[in-house]
Amino acid sequence: MIIVTGATGQLGRQIVESLLTRVPADRIGVSVRDPLKARPLADRGVRVRQGSFTDPAGLAHAFEGATQVLVVSVDKMGDECVRQHRAAIDAAVAAGTRRILYTSQMGASATSHFQACRDHAATEEALRACGVPFTSLRNGFYAGSALHFLAPALTSGRIALPADGPVSWTAHADLAEAAVAVLADEGRFEGPTPPLTGAQALDFDDIARLSTKVTGRTFTRTTTSDERYLTELTGQGVPAETADQLLGIFAAARAGEFATVDPTLAGLLGRAPRSLDEALRTRLATD
Repeated sequence: MIIVTGATGQLGRQIVESLLTRVPADRIGVSVRDPLKARPLADRGVRVRQGSFTDPAGLAHAFEGATQVLVVSVDKMGDECVRQHRAAIDAAVAAGTRRILYTSQMGASATSHFQACRDHAATEEALRACGVPFTSLRNGFYAGSALHFLAPALTSGRIALPADGPVSWTAHADLAEAAVAVLADEGRFEGPTPPLTGAQALDFDDIARLSTKVTGRTFTRTTTSDERYLTELTGQGVPAETADQLLGIFAAARAGEFATVDPTLAGLLGRAPRSLDEALRTRLATD
C-alpha cells in the first residue's frame, strides 16, 4: 500500500494520477483533509481517508498498512510548516512503513536565503533522525512560480521584479511523474536525490526574451529594488512576513541556489523535461 498525502493539491493530485497508470488502485491510499474532494479517486478504487498533519489520530488511520508514505510538503513556511512535516513523519513511522518519501526542493539548506528551503532542510533532518529509510525528492523550482511572477506582465509587457539569477524552472507534471518512478523503484535513492530539474536555468531577462518570442509582443525586464518590491506587495495587502518570504526567492536566485541543471529528472522520465517555453505557451493558450 502506497499512501500519498495532499492528494487534492496540485502536485499530489498529479502524483496519484500518474501512480494509477503503474499501480493497481487498491494498492494506493490517499490522506486528505477533505475526503469529499477526493471522491473521484474513491470511485476509481483508491482508498481515501481523512488525514491532517495537525491530527495525529487521523493520520494513524490514514497511514494504516502503508509500505511507503509520500509526504507532500505543505503550503506553509516557518515553524508551523516543520511541525506539520514532523507530525507526518512520526505518523508514518508509527504505522510501520518501510520507507518515507518527501517532496523537498533543490537548494534545501539551513543557510538558504529562502525560508522554504530552510524548512525543507529542517524536515530532512527530522527524516534522518526518524530511523526509517527515506528518500527526499529535491524538486526543481516550480515553473508555475515563474508564470505567477510573469502574470502582471502578460497585460503590460513590463516585467518589474527584484534582481534575480538563473533558475531551473521545472514542471509539476514532470516532478509528479518522477515521484512515481521513484515509488515504483523503491530504494533507488537513499536520502536526498540529486536536483530534479528542467534542462535550462533561466533568469527573468531570459524569460522576457522568451515571452517576446512566444507572443510576438515586446516584453521588457526592469529591476525593482528589494525595498520597493516589499512596499508594493504590502500595499497590495500581502502580509509583511509573506512579502519577505517571497523576496527570499529572488535573494536565493541571486546567490545561485536554484541554478543547477541536473540530468537525473530526464533519466527518471526517459525523455527531456518540459521546457518553460512549453509552459508559457500552454498558459497563453488558456488565457
